[in-house]
Amino acid sequence: MTPLVRSFVSHFGEMGSRWGINRTVGQIYALIYVSAEPINADQIAEELEFSRSNVSMGLKELQAWRLVRLRHFPNDRREYFEAPGDAWEVFRTLAEERRRREIEPTLSMLRAALMDEAASAEDRHAQERMRDMHGLIEQLTNWFDDIQRLDSATLSKLMGMGSTIHKLLDFTDKIKRATGAKPRT
Repeated sequence: MTPLVRSFVSHFGEMGSRWGINRTVGQIYALIYVSAEPINADQIAEELEFSRSNVSMGLKELQAWRLVRLRHFPNDRREYFEAPGDAWEVFRTLAEERRRREIEPTLSMLRAALMDEAASAEDRHAQERMRDMHGLIEQLTNWFDDIQRLDSATLSKLMGMGSTIHKLLDFTDKIKRATGAKPRT
């Protein structure tokens, strides 16, 4: 590994532990992501000086997150791995998996809690707070669904707009007020 790649792999491992993934898995992913060609488990183990079993477990986790793709080559029985080249695709995949693993179970729990009859003032207060949380999460997931339908180039332009979006929304509110329409809330 070059010093540049080693630095990236090391940093990604440290950041991975902050994002809720194993440090080793983060390093494996980083190496696959920056590799010019698909790489097999033996190469990963050798480059990172990890045990083959650690690499196998890390690859299984990355496959479960859909962050790496399996490749086979003619006359070679080994499995090779590659990461999507488009950073937006990686972001989308991570967001979808987080939604499936974290957001959807939370929404299900909130829906069930909101269906229960409040037995006390304390429960009514708790349900009101849960209703607010449920509404926010629903709004965010609907927004995420809309964003998921955009292509990478459009997403990049949208992100590049930054505060311009706020100015545009303020401008449309002024137009609505001038025409008597209801501004956004």
